[in-house]
Amino acid sequence: MTKLIRPSRRAILAGGTAFAAGLALPAISRASSRPVFTHGVQSGDVDTVSGMIWTRTDRPARVMMEVSTTESFANPVALAPLDATPASDQAIKRLIVGLPSDQDIFYRFVAHDLNDINAASDPIVGRFRTAPTSRRSVRFAWSGDTAGQGWGIDDEGMLTYTTMASHSPDFFIHSGDTIYADGPMQDEVEKDGQVIWKNTTLIDEKRKVAETLDEFRGQWKYNLMDTHVQAMNAVAPTFFQWDDHEVVNNWSSAKDLTNDDRYTEKSVNVLQSRAARAFHEMTPLRIAPSEPGRVYRKISYGPMLDVFFLDLRSYRGPNGASMEEEITPESRILGAEQLAWLKRELAGSSATWKVIASDMPIGLIVWDNWKEQAGAEAISNGDHGSAKGRELEIADLLRFIKTAGIDNTVWFTADVHYTAAHYYNPDKAAFQDFNPFWEFVSGPLHAGTFGPNKLDGTFGPEVKLVKAPEGGTFNLPPSDGLQFFGLVDIDGATQQMTVRLMDRADTELYSVTLDPVLTAL
Repeated sequence: MTKLIRPSRRAILAGGTAFAAGLALPAISRASSRPVFTHGVQSGDVDTVSGMIWTRTDRPARVMMEVSTTESFANPVALAPLDATPASDQAIKRLIVGLPSDQDIFYRFVAHDLNDINAASDPIVGRFRTAPTSRRSVRFAWSGDTAGQGWGIDDEGMLTYTTMASHSPDFFIHSGDTIYADGPMQDEVEKDGQVIWKNTTLIDEKRKVAETLDEFRGQWKYNLMDTHVQAMNAVAPTFFQWDDHEVVNNWSSAKDLTNDDRYTEKSVNVLQSRAARAFHEMTPLRIAPSEPGRVYRKISYGPMLDVFFLDLRSYRGPNGASMEEEITPESRILGAEQLAWLKRELAGSSATWKVIASDMPIGLIVWDNWKEQAGAEAISNGDHGSAKGRELEIADLLRFIKTAGIDNTVWFTADVHYTAAHYYNPDKAAFQDFNPFWEFVSGPLHAGTFGPNKLDGTFGPEVKLVKAPEGGTFNLPPSDGLQFFGLVDIDGATQQMTVRLMDRADTELYSVTLDPVLTAL
């Protein structure tokens, strides 16, 4: 695989790299005589024979596309053009099919003004690698939480993205809170009367909560202005999922905004509809014909790895005590259809490792009301006893995995804004009808650092590592260095999985190698 240009530590601290600078885009001017690509390129949802690609123009344009297996674009394949129109805010994406497996794929866009077809943009290029059909080693990264709690793009930018990119991952899982549509930013952040942070890049859409479709789109465009984000997007595909901050904090369909004076639009369902449209417009996420807005899905990345992306947000009941004794519509967090899909896909998977990418952790207690420490926002209800409420669906799933003889499931998540490794041990659990498994937590990528959260004993989690703020401090800025991501390596020879928890400075905080259960063919 072609290696990324690894930046020096001096270049990272200076706020960019030569590579990132080469991909940075100029300020957009409508007076320009030629179209301009405004927010770089993205790829995503790559498998052995296909992948999604994305870009955006500054005006209505006809976008020509070429694909090649060489960086020089010798003998490229021309794809049918797509029109970037105001209906999608000039964003376009498409699925490229019929690709060779285990191959670097280079894609190139050129935009032609719809009103003057002779006015063409400069080309913009990205790349990704298709999944293998044989057992070659695979590496991926994961994390979550971008541009939260008022910490936006300062002079250094979102450095964690460059640190991740330096490891040349085959793909990156963004585990949710991809934007903070409910988190307005200011030009400066003060603490004890001193300016501790300057958002040197800011747009109007980030100065208030997102309510209109254009405001939700603006949240995405803001993150894509960062040169570190653009540079990583150009060389590694991102597999997206979402959580709450893409819409509004701790949302479900029952969220009540009556007393939130920041919002003139009080219907969370209206906000969710606009947010979902922007989410799909602005990310290279595949569209499911049966449910075009669906986020949960499976991506097969070769014979050793299937990734199952969950959506714990869209099908949940209202936040509450979560103490129901049986599964009801109110107690659900996965929803009946998603749970049935997950069981079916896990049972049918022949991959060595079954990675479950969850937007929220299993055993960490996340309160809906932090001040009163009341109401379950995530899965755990905090009572440490037998499975109840939202824990019932997870108990049902874990029991099914054990009964069906499904081996090598590992959970990866974010949400809580610190990093941790948890081993779920049935011998120490209140609910014991499951096989042991690991859950790894990472984040934030570029947001406030919090934690650590307390653990619920229902599923017997054991803490193997936790890295979080000390001494009761919270909402620490990215400049404090407590920004985290994880790296996962699956060895092609042994099929072992090594998981490393990393920080923004590229320090390895924890590492564990997991031996797979291998079934003879």
